[in-house]
Amino acid sequence: MKIVMAIIKPFKLDEVRDALTSLGVHGLTVTEVRGYGRQKGHTEIYRGAEYAVSFLPKVKIEVAVASDQVERVIAAIVGAARTGQIGDGKIFVTSLEHAVRIRTGEVDVDAL
Repeated sequence: MKIVMAIIKPFKLDEVRDALTSLGVHGLTVTEVRGYGRQKGHTEIYRGAEYAVSFLPKVKIEVAVASDQVERVIAAIVGAARTGQIGDGKIFVTSLEHAVRIRTGEVDVDAL
């Protein structure tokens, strides 16, 4: 089992959710986050004054999937989240050792 974590632009969330749902992924966690990558933020002008926006708003999606689904999930996220512009985001994959569904007591892949 793996956890696929994607940091994407907020306006792409619905498209990514739809792409994951079409793969049969039935659960995900979404967190509003702020950060920066290589672009290190940007500057904006508000009421004539220029100021730096160091941390850009992003959305973090976390999905627990069976190991054999990881490549399809990554492809779906990339396809739905890519704009071709700087700041499209990143995907990280980590191992998931154990999962338990609290309601039923199901474990590991059955709990996903």
